[in-house]
Amino acid sequence: MRNPLPEHVLEALRLYRKEGELGDSHCLMQKDPDVLAAEMGIAKWIREGGLNADNVDGFLTPYLENSQHIHHPGYIGHQVAVPHTGSAIADMIHGVINNPMAVYEMGPTASVIERVVVNWMLEKAGWFHGPIDGFEQNPENGAGVLTHGGSLANLTAVLAARAHAFPNSWREGTPQNLGVIAPAATHYSLARAVSIAGLGQDAMCYAPVNTLDVLQPEHLEATYRTAIDAGKQVFMVSANACTTATGLYDPIDEVADFCASHNLWFHVDGAHGGSALLSAKERPLMKGVSRADSLTWDAHKMMRTSALCAAILFKDQGSMASTFHQDASYIFYGEDQIGFDVGPYAVECTKSALGAKLFWVLAIEGEAGMGTFIEKQYEDTRKFYALIDAQDDFTCPYRPEANILCFKYDGVDGNAAQLALRENLLARGNFYVTTAEINGVRYLRLSVMNPLTTLDTVQNLLDEIRLCGDAIGS
Repeated sequence: MRNPLPEHVLEALRLYRKEGELGDSHCLMQKDPDVLAAEMGIAKWIREGGLNADNVDGFLTPYLENSQHIHHPGYIGHQVAVPHTGSAIADMIHGVINNPMAVYEMGPTASVIERVVVNWMLEKAGWFHGPIDGFEQNPENGAGVLTHGGSLANLTAVLAARAHAFPNSWREGTPQNLGVIAPAATHYSLARAVSIAGLGQDAMCYAPVNTLDVLQPEHLEATYRTAIDAGKQVFMVSANACTTATGLYDPIDEVADFCASHNLWFHVDGAHGGSALLSAKERPLMKGVSRADSLTWDAHKMMRTSALCAAILFKDQGSMASTFHQDASYIFYGEDQIGFDVGPYAVECTKSALGAKLFWVLAIEGEAGMGTFIEKQYEDTRKFYALIDAQDDFTCPYRPEANILCFKYDGVDGNAAQLALRENLLARGNFYVTTAEINGVRYLRLSVMNPLTTLDTVQNLLDEIRLCGDAIGS
């Protein structure tokens, strides 16, 4: 007997997306948790069951209405992709077949897709040569694995760098007094990874950044000498591509010079900005990345892929192979089997078909289409900057390099007022923006993720900010 529930849900999702894209829904309306739990009837459904096509609207309608409407042109907030239809299709397929592909025999097709997608990403970083769908081992090529988020990718990079510098650390434990140099504006996931890896927060040696959170390579030597004088064994340096708050890129090539002079592992956290590699116009922002040892690159940010799908890529395939050591005879059967297992190279023991999500987007748009999308988002952000910077009552602290733009409304005074502006703006439901503090000053912050966000959208945003400012002033 046919089950109409999936068709009903798909139709509801189609309408949800259409309303969002047309701007006919609100962007975000937040309610208290107890109100949402009651409206969705969560406890009742858990206790009693019985959800079906006849009554699902009682749950699904409040669920969708009270979600974050990422497809809405007014969603200009966090660095989360507006998911391509292809990515949603891949999610649906995986939800049905459920192939956890860390072991080849549990997901042969997903494993093959991930390998080819990773080879493609390595190619863009300058670490793969030859046909991307070739499976013959070439020691001159790099290697990589997809993981559930950039935080896990950064953790894997720290572990790989540790294994490279201290090969016995997996068995004997992490040596004391290790040091990792990173920009003062580095993403918190790197500092978290350092502690998870057993190095402790004292291992973080923060290098100076300028007033816009960009690493200053001329100060790396002093940071290094200070760490050495304090008895630290510095083994790794990280750079941002790009910084989370401002979207500006660290000078990768210059950092590579420093790392080469001291034989230090060089990691590039390109979770957001690594996608500039897909654009001939924007690729110079990543100059020097091929000289790095590892690269974090998220598809669920700028490659239109639903969360989560992130890559940790290595210039030297031996670096990936030596990161983890485990013996699990019940799942890993050795080299005499068909295919290849990715489980030995990832934190996760169970992995979703992450590569399939990115593949479906690429299969529909092509790599040229992806590059065009990235160029559009970057260029749109520069146009939005020109619009905002031309206003007498708004200030932009920098010209954007990526699709992240900070600005503040000068009609109110102080950091608290900028935060109050955002709260008033969100309460109206037409826009979703975030904030960031740069050099002690609080700014409103845009992440231009949606191709439907236009100059008119931003002009309407500015007008609404002025209304919110008047409310604060009154």
